[in-house]
Amino acid sequence: MKLLLIEDELALSEALSSLLRAAGYAVDAVALLRHADAAIQVSRYDALLLDLYLPDGDGLSWLRRWRAAGHTEPVIILTARDQVSDRIAGLQGGADDYVVKPFDVQELQARLGAVLRRAQGAASSWLQVGALALDLQGHRVCVGTQQIELTAKEWAVLEKLATRPGQIVNKEALDQALYSFDDLVGSNTLEVYISRIRKKIGKERVQTIRGLGYRLVIEKTP
Repeated sequence: MKLLLIEDELALSEALSSLLRAAGYAVDAVALLRHADAAIQVSRYDALLLDLYLPDGDGLSWLRRWRAAGHTEPVIILTARDQVSDRIAGLQGGADDYVVKPFDVQELQARLGAVLRRAQGAASSWLQVGALALDLQGHRVCVGTQQIELTAKEWAVLEKLATRPGQIVNKEALDQALYSFDDLVGSNTLEVYISRIRKKIGKERVQTIRGLGYRLVIEKTP
């Protein structure tokens, strides 16, 4: 999953980006609304984390304009504004959730997982694809009763495939799930992660569609 963090407090932005990347998310961090606009033009995001006090404008006004333009990606507001009226204004302005600073990172991750599940239409944090089960909240993978250990990057690729089981996911979409703007990407990096995932969950479960991308195979039940 790829996130856009819009936060001008450098220490918070760097710390939060690092923690979210360690949890398996690809994160682009910007400090200005105009930079957020530019990022959205060139990359697709699964969710946005939005501060309201920004040097070049008010985040809530930006969010209202962004929603009016037809954008539907989940947005969590991160702000020091803690009045009930502020929360109501944020939710009515288009936010999917509202988190008051200072916040616990684990709570933020839980809220982020919840809004992402709602966006995908999933009632449970568990996603089942044949014998393969993914805990989207806890970032755990099981094949049958066996729990599989994945790195953060391996998780990012498998999660992207598992949320579209049986469908071709192109290389660009998988690369975007893996990397932020600041990452250096090798020409065969994605193929390396696909190979590692196959070794862990079974090579027959991830199919290469030559020239198009990859597909997580939906196993036939007996």
